[in-house]
Amino acid sequence: MGCNKTIKPLQVTVYETSESGNKLTKITDFSSVENPIIVTVLPEEKFQTITGFGGSFTESSAYLLNKISKKNRDTIIEAYFGESGAKYSLTRTHMNSCDFSLSQYSYAPVVGDMELKHFSIQEDKDDIIPMIKDAMAVSKDGFKILSSPWTAPPWMKDNNAWVGGKLLPKYYDTWALFFSKYIDAYKEEGIDIWGFTVENEPLGNGNNWESMQYSPDEMTNFVQHHLGPKLEADGHTAKILGYDQNREHLKEWVDSQFKNEASSKYFDGTAIHWYASTYDYFPEELQYAHKKAPNKYLIQSEACVDSEIPKWQDDAWYWKKEATDWGWDWAPEKDKYLHPKYAPVNRYARDIIGCLNNYVDGWIDWNMVLDTQGGPNWFKNWCVAPVIVDPEKDEVYFTPIFYTLSHFSRFIRPNAVRIGIHNPDKDLLITAAKNVDGTIAVVVFNEGKVKKNMKLIIDSKSVAISISEQAIQTIIIQ
Repeated sequence: MGCNKTIKPLQVTVYETSESGNKLTKITDFSSVENPIIVTVLPEEKFQTITGFGGSFTESSAYLLNKISKKNRDTIIEAYFGESGAKYSLTRTHMNSCDFSLSQYSYAPVVGDMELKHFSIQEDKDDIIPMIKDAMAVSKDGFKILSSPWTAPPWMKDNNAWVGGKLLPKYYDTWALFFSKYIDAYKEEGIDIWGFTVENEPLGNGNNWESMQYSPDEMTNFVQHHLGPKLEADGHTAKILGYDQNREHLKEWVDSQFKNEASSKYFDGTAIHWYASTYDYFPEELQYAHKKAPNKYLIQSEACVDSEIPKWQDDAWYWKKEATDWGWDWAPEKDKYLHPKYAPVNRYARDIIGCLNNYVDGWIDWNMVLDTQGGPNWFKNWCVAPVIVDPEKDEVYFTPIFYTLSHFSRFIRPNAVRIGIHNPDKDLLITAAKNVDGTIAVVVFNEGKVKKNMKLIIDSKSVAISISEQAIQTIIIQ
């Protein structure tokens, strides 16, 4: 009898961002949908629980917000965190300075201060902290903050420098104390720190800006015997995420972190970056990490269009394969194929969907705001951000990347569960998640140059939808 089910109409709300000019535009006219691709939503197939989506509070972004009018500052904060905006739910910031700082600084500047009596977050009080507080004031649901050090202060390292080198073993306990004091200092400002990554890019960054290196086993040892026990002893429940660099080396790091019960105890998960390729999201590595630790977080903690000066008020550029990245110039010959020219929007949409479909539960962009040069950055390591400002003219440009990210952050909320999708079209990228309120968000990306027609089916209901060429859509099923 089951074969004679009548297919009823499915009620949906559809938002589209497209190369042709839509920007989270509500789409209602799907009158001429012929030969559709049959896409089936499978809510009974459940995968990972979503932690959130968002971007990063850097000194550069906060400094720029201080330089523009209050009206424009408020507009940007609302766009990222308010109910009318992207509703960011998972964010990151840096402990001590990074390349997207105005200068090099540490909260523990006094050489040999092993008890950190002079520890102070004063450096953050005129920029990063006010930006976080403004975001908290407009965020209805709140957001999580993941904090990452680029380096310990030079005096704790074997090379006594900001760049490169390793943490001296005699300072392991001091460095663990640093994390604990950081939580307390931020708590005094009314800001909760949800978690840490142990070290941004522990494999180094080519010795260009703030960095400190660990091998997988050195990091595991530091967390197992120093950082984990210290946070626990001080009553802190902040999550600890290991690794925090590109996905192609994920296996050796999760093998070390999750080797046995003792090594796994204080690791709540793993953080990854996307810079290993402009198009490959490394599904095998992501699947491996999930299987190794199925109950731990797997969070994409940093991504941006790097080594590129942003284009100002030029939406078309963000949809064109004209951007490059560091690998276009600097990757070793054997890895060049991973770094072709690419369209920024395609890179974001493809990566986020690819990550979600391979067990990643959180996805964090890098700087929220940069200037027309792609800075400020003391190393002149220019990058693109979703929102670009011209502080001299007090102008703001919301790039297509901003709308692309919003398709996920606004509609797939924390604690949503990714659900199954049957999608027969290899040219369409699709993911779906069921929110706590019962709504289902289906995100579809059409990278191709032709419009696509779909019939979306769930249970015994269906709806015909078309997606523009070069477009991303979020379909909300009530």
